Amino acid sequence: MSMNVKDYIRTIADFPHEGILFRDVTTLFADARGFRIAVDQLLAPYAGARIDKVVGLEARGFILGGAVAHQLSTGFVPIRKKGKLPGAVISQAYQLEYGEAVVEVHDDALKPGERVLIVDDLLATGGTAAAGITLCERLGAKVVGCAFVIDLPDLGGRRVLEGLGHEVHALTAFEGE
Repeated sequence: MSMNVKDYIRTIADFPHEGILFRDVTTLFADARGFRIAVDQLLAPYAGARIDKVVGLEARGFILGGAVAHQLSTGFVPIRKKGKLPGAVISQAYQLEYGEAVVEVHDDALKPGERVLIVDDLLATGGTAAAGITLCERLGAKVVGCAFVIDLPDLGGRRVLEGLGHEVHALTAFEGE
């Protein structure tokens, strides 16, 4: 029987809080075939397109983004939580469910006109991805797409990113939070 990406993702109830169903992609990463399927499917819509850099969102986006960048033979740029990058950075704040967070990228990581693909494991409310898009655009790059393993459609992240004019590609979706 052929397995798809969703078959490799473990669900953990009540993590990190009671009532949450956590979608754990570490089981996907640990399986060579599952990981290969995910990377191949993440990059498939962009094969043949000009992509100058892949941008990965902390932290699981680093794993996926690095693999996608390797397959596309392009560079990789990490967007990290505040205070994790050495050197000169630009920052972008965004709203969380209960508070605010900040992500950063090196101020020389992208050049004006570069075409970038944003990659992460999960699209929930879209806050982190929208902040990543803003950082890329502030450096003059053009975001050509946003690729995720999982979309949680009930949380509205896809609508947020599409509302900003960006293409969203997700391998699978889980209803509910």
